[in-house]
Amino acid sequence: MGYWDIPEGTDCIQKTWISTKLGTALGLVGSAYHLVAFQPETAMAGLQRATNATVTMATMGAVFGMATCLSAQAREAPEDPLNYFIGGCASGIFIGARTHSATTGTSACLGLGALAYFTKVGKMEGWKLAGTPYDERKMLPLTML
Repeated sequence: MGYWDIPEGTDCIQKTWISTKLGTALGLVGSAYHLVAFQPETAMAGLQRATNATVTMATMGAVFGMATCLSAQAREAPEDPLNYFIGGCASGIFIGARTHSATTGTSACLGLGALAYFTKVGKMEGWKLAGTPYDERKMLPLTML
């Protein structure tokens, strides 16, 4: 089962586990790119940098999953996209605390909250970021083919 297969506001542990795994995967991929682009002086420095970024992203995933699910339960509005804004904002606040910066936390709260909100709205309304390739021959009248 995937994240979207579990009804909103239910099975918070499972939803948090899935979002934590996704955060961990994104952290590992991001760390790999960062290590290639900015090579560390030593292997230990590289390991520390990769671990730091991966744990941060995993924690953000966990915070998002738990905050979203608990918000849906507490507000008794499981399908409300505002729950996703709250989860994204909570993850942003974590980043602000991690960097010891209120400006970073506020910006990340608003940015991640908006991203999560519109992700949920898009899922609910069936938005597509990519589709089948355009075939203009299908758009022409039969007499022109």
